Amino acid sequence: MKVLAAMSGGVDSSVAAARAVDAGHEVVGVHLALSRAGGTLRTGARGCCTIEDAMDARRVSDELGIPFYVWDFSERFRLDVVDDFIAEYEQGRTPNPCLRCNEKIKFAALLDKAIDLGFDQVVTGHYAHIVDRPDGVRELHRASEEAKDQSYVLGVLTEEQLSYCSFPLGDTPSKVLVREEAEQRGFVTANKPDSYDICFIPDGDTRTWLGGHIPMRPGAIVDREGEVLGEHDGAVGFTIGQRKGLKLGRPAADGKPRFVLGTDPVDNTVVVGPKEALAIGEIAGQRWTWAGPKPAQEQFRCGVQIRAHGDTMPGTCSIRAAANSTRPDATEQGFEVAVRTDEPLIGVALGQTAVIYEGTRVVGQFTIDRATSELDLEPVLVGAAAGTAKEQH
Repeated sequence: MKVLAAMSGGVDSSVAAARAVDAGHEVVGVHLALSRAGGTLRTGARGCCTIEDAMDARRVSDELGIPFYVWDFSERFRLDVVDDFIAEYEQGRTPNPCLRCNEKIKFAALLDKAIDLGFDQVVTGHYAHIVDRPDGVRELHRASEEAKDQSYVLGVLTEEQLSYCSFPLGDTPSKVLVREEAEQRGFVTANKPDSYDICFIPDGDTRTWLGGHIPMRPGAIVDREGEVLGEHDGAVGFTIGQRKGLKLGRPAADGKPRFVLGTDPVDNTVVVGPKEALAIGEIAGQRWTWAGPKPAQEQFRCGVQIRAHGDTMPGTCSIRAAANSTRPDATEQGFEVAVRTDEPLIGVALGQTAVIYEGTRVVGQFTIDRATSELDLEPVLVGAAAGTAKEQH
């Protein structure tokens, strides 16, 4: 089998490529260059796509005796990940750029090019497990080790994309074993620290980075009824659930602290309210994909996860008529996917990705467009205008 090994320059992708070689496949290593400007991606322990990472990937390829190439996807990365990140924040949403990179770059642009070049599979170092059913359908499942499981960031994969994917580390019970294997093989990446955070924000200061791309305009801090309580110097810098740094002129009537519930990009306001209003009972979105066949039932029990390292909350998933105006980019006009959780979700922001599970299996994912508060069963402002909250339900 002709296999393309995506090599980030880290220990996981190094061992994944090595296992593909051990399996007797014809393996070619490739590293993705995602920036043409030096210093715009993280370096050292915090990187994943830097020049030094490319050099590490080449050293591992030399050890394995496989061809190695660097593919320039910098323009596609800028358009589909960086520009999308900025545009989402401008609309008051909170995107996950790593998940978007998987969707648009690693398993779209890379996979498309690999297929065009005649490769049968793309191998990556992700910790996830693929199950081949007797009927030929491939299912995406959690990895053996829950703490390292990366199925959340792979939730964007479609059934067709899964047919070309291979995750050799999915059955490995511990990353410690992966590092030990890399060391035994003599890989320079054996003890290389994991990458983390957003690769295209060099110093990790998201607020300052966004300030250089989105004009920071002063505006009002308001409560859920729209009453002005104070002022802010830029709505982009506030996060859901934030309590400190609000500098409000007066306390709440009940004396309890207020928390950031969301921002309104139209009115340039930051909306605050009681802690109880952060408890979300239902999330919904009109843009979704299925990691396999569409669910047979329009309503079914599930688990839902809204962060890469968050907990999975049990609930009920429904495919139904949209509760608010249809998005022009909706997957299916007039419909939405919604999950009502058994216990409230805390700190939900529009733009986050909700991944749906049945047991260990990934069913699919959707981008959160709407959230309903457990406090009063009406949509809480979570990146949407307070004045339109009741209209959205």
